[in-house]
Amino acid sequence: MSIDIYWRIGTHGDQSSLRRRLVTRGDWSPVVPGSITPGLREGRPDGYSHLDHMADVARSTELSGFVGGLLPSFPFTDDPWAAAASLARETTTYRFMIAFQPGFLHPVQAARMSASLQRATGGRVVYNIISGGGGPAQLWWGDKVGHDDRYARTSEFLDVLKAVWSGGPVTHEGRFYRVEGAGLPERLAGQPFPEIYFSGSSKAAIEAAGRHADYYLSWLEPFPALAAKFDQVREHSAAIGRSPRFAVRIDVLARETEDEAWAEIRRGWRHVDPERLRGPESTGDSVGWLRSSRFVDWPVRAPRELEASPNVWGGFHLLRGGPAFGLVGSYSQVAARLDELIALGVDAFILAGVPHLEEARRVGENVLPLLRGRWPDTAPDTSVPTLEPKGSTR
Repeated sequence: MSIDIYWRIGTHGDQSSLRRRLVTRGDWSPVVPGSITPGLREGRPDGYSHLDHMADVARSTELSGFVGGLLPSFPFTDDPWAAAASLARETTTYRFMIAFQPGFLHPVQAARMSASLQRATGGRVVYNIISGGGGPAQLWWGDKVGHDDRYARTSEFLDVLKAVWSGGPVTHEGRFYRVEGAGLPERLAGQPFPEIYFSGSSKAAIEAAGRHADYYLSWLEPFPALAAKFDQVREHSAAIGRSPRFAVRIDVLARETEDEAWAEIRRGWRHVDPERLRGPESTGDSVGWLRSSRFVDWPVRAPRELEASPNVWGGFHLLRGGPAFGLVGSYSQVAARLDELIALGVDAFILAGVPHLEEARRVGENVLPLLRGRWPDTAPDTSVPTLEPKGSTR
């Protein structure tokens, strides 16, 4: 079976943090409120909208060998459901992985929306189920449900959604949801149910993922920790007769040589607030974020101190919002690390980089063709390439 590789589509624009952007000329530059960053067309009165930009990313990544795109959902992003509906006609086979928190939709409405979009796109909808990281971002949505209860709510949500999808009428009275006689319109029945990518690192998350996930999705971590987490998910899933596949969300900074890649990191490092190098900031009750922070010996002074293992760098969150760990290195090094993850049992990737369009083309043209394990049924040699030493510029 082949490895599915998605690219993140920037539903929030190409902003790399609140203060700086990695613009198309390759510099990290401070953002002045109300100004136009040189090299970016977004915001200029030329008729080219952000939707046009997202369409460019979707078309380019489809041509570059990505199977689809992740449409993130945060307080500062466009709505991913609306974006997917708008972008569907721009592509042919491209899948749209819609990120959403079940707590902010009713499961019957989610079933109707999803089935309508499946019908319109020929079955190209994929779910990225998230249950929220707590803290101010969760309160932005008006959600005060505690950590473990959010996963219990997510599990019940998916139970109801699946029941409605498989045929009605459905009557359900549970802890979080109550429905009577629910079902889909006849013309929407029979659509393929979206694959579920389910994220979360806590015990409650892993239990919910074991019940519902087609793909258990994790942020990148040092590989031994990631392998141990996968084993935990396998053990729990096996106990209930299920065997989910595994996916990893990874930011990538790849260049022709390793030195060029680290030079990009150093340019961004100049804008990092020194206070943030003392230790990780509190971001609510996300267990995944707490795990990431424990893989680093704080405080840090230089970028390479955050390199947990060759090319596995834990400082992306200092340059832009999002997870800490990603891959930095030459095209061949990044491909080698992805092949190592495939050997660990990873079945799918969500890759990302800014600026979204330019980095998607770079990764699609220079990294994906180097993967040996992507097509295991046809590739004669699936061995993992030998690690290159630090400092290699091959």
